[in-house]
Amino acid sequence: MSDNSSGKEITVPPIADELGRVFEREGHELHLVGGPVRDAVLRRPVSDLDFTTDARPEATEAILRAHCSTVWTTGADFGTIGGMFRGEQVEVTTFRADAYDRVSRNPVVRYGDRLEDDLERRDFTVNAMAVSLPGHVFADPFGGIGDLARRTIRTPASPESSFADDPLRMLRAARFAAQLGFDIDPPTLDAMRDMAPELSRITAERIRDEFVKLLLAPDPVVGLRILVDTGLAEQFLPELPALRMEIDEHAQHKDVYEHSLQVLRNAIGLETDGPDLLLRIAALLHDIGKPETKEVVPGGGVTFHHHDVAGARLARRRMRELRFPKADVQAVSLLIALHLRFYGYADGAEGGWTDSAVRRYVTDADGQLERLNILVRSDCTTRNKRKAERLRRDYDAFEERIARLRAEEDLKAVRPDLDGNAIMELLELGPGPEVGRAWAFLKELRLERGPLPREAAEAELLAWAAREGIAPRQDAG
Repeated sequence: MSDNSSGKEITVPPIADELGRVFEREGHELHLVGGPVRDAVLRRPVSDLDFTTDARPEATEAILRAHCSTVWTTGADFGTIGGMFRGEQVEVTTFRADAYDRVSRNPVVRYGDRLEDDLERRDFTVNAMAVSLPGHVFADPFGGIGDLARRTIRTPASPESSFADDPLRMLRAARFAAQLGFDIDPPTLDAMRDMAPELSRITAERIRDEFVKLLLAPDPVVGLRILVDTGLAEQFLPELPALRMEIDEHAQHKDVYEHSLQVLRNAIGLETDGPDLLLRIAALLHDIGKPETKEVVPGGGVTFHHHDVAGARLARRRMRELRFPKADVQAVSLLIALHLRFYGYADGAEGGWTDSAVRRYVTDADGQLERLNILVRSDCTTRNKRKAERLRRDYDAFEERIARLRAEEDLKAVRPDLDGNAIMELLELGPGPEVGRAWAFLKELRLERGPLPREAAEAELLAWAAREGIAPRQDAG
C-alpha cells in the first residue's frame, strides 16, 4: 500500500518547514520521518525531530554549515549530520538502504536514492511514514496509517527479515505495545517467539536501554507479558519467567508471577513525581528469590524463607550483567533485601517495635526510605479486604511513628554523638582500626538509645574502651 497524499493536515513544528525550505533551495529533498510523524498523526506532542534527505552526507554538512551556528559530524559514518538550526538541535540522515551481516547487528552502510527504500528498513510500519518539507506530501508505502487505526504493530518487510537485521526490534515491539497500548500482529509475534535466541547478538547495554524504556511506559505490564510469553525475557532476565512456578493442589501458594506484575502496577499507582525507574525495577523483581527458596512443608504448606536475601543477590547479579550503574544496582538490591522487614512490626503486638528498631529501619534504608514505603504498601495484593485494611492501618501507624522520631531526631543522618576527632582525643589514639571500632560502637549506641548528651557519650565510650583494653595512654613523666 502506498499513500502519497497531502500531509497538510499533519501539524509539524515551524522549524521543520524552515529547514525544508533550506534544503529545497539547494535542490534536495527533506522529509520528517519516523516517530515524529506517527505522533503527529496520533495528535501527540512531537519531539526529537528525525529528518531524512536524498543529499549525501557531504552535501548535508555543507548545507548545515551555511545555516547552523554549530555543526557536528559524529554520526557521519552512518550518514547523519547534526547542527543547531535557529536555536534548535537537528539531525539529518541520508536515505539508507543498508544490508546487515546478520551475525552481529552491524549494518553495511549503503545510501539509497528513494525515500521508500529508507522507509522499508525502519522497524515498524507506524514508524515508516514521512512528510515532505515544506510541501507536506505524506508518504505511507507500507500502510502505517491503517496499522495506527487498527492499533497494530507490524514490520514493513517480513518480520523474519526485519528481526534478523536487528534482533533488538523484538524488544522494541514489546516496548511500543506498552507505550502506545497497541497489539502486535500475529505473524510478527510468531517471529518473535521463533527468533528470541537471536537477542544474544545484542550488547547488554542496548538491551538494558530498551528494557528501561519499556519499564518507563505508561503500562509496562503489557510489554512484560509479551517478553515472557515470547521467550525474550528468558534471554536477558530469566528470573522473571521463573516466577511462573507450578502451583499444585497439595502445595498451594499465590501465583508469584501475577503477584509481581500487580505489585508493579500498585507501585506505579503510588508514584507522585513521574515514573520512578528504580522503584519499578524493585517492584518487579522483589520476589525473584522465591523459586530458589521454595520449600514444601508437612501438611502441604509452602515456605520461601530468606527469599528477600536471595532476591537481592539475584537482582544484583542480573543488573550488573545488564550494565546498570552501580548506584542503581545498590538501590534496587537494598529495596528487595528490606521489603519484608516491616512485617515484623505488623505481625507483632501494637507498639512491639522499639524506637531503636524504627531507627535501624530508617538507617538501613539509606536514602531509599520513600521508595521502600511505596514498595511495602504495593506488596499487599490480598483479596481479603479485612487483612488489606489491617496492613494499611499498621503501615499508616508505622509511618506516623517514623515522622515523630524524625521530628525529635535527625534520622536522615544518624551518626555517633562523637566524631572521629573527638574519639581520638578522648582515647588518645592516632588514626587506626581502634578508632573505627569505637565509631561503630557509638553508632550502635546511637541507634539503640537515640541522641545522648556529650558527657554521657564520653562516659559510654570510656567504659567500652576499658572493656576492650583500649585505655587512654597516660602522659609521660
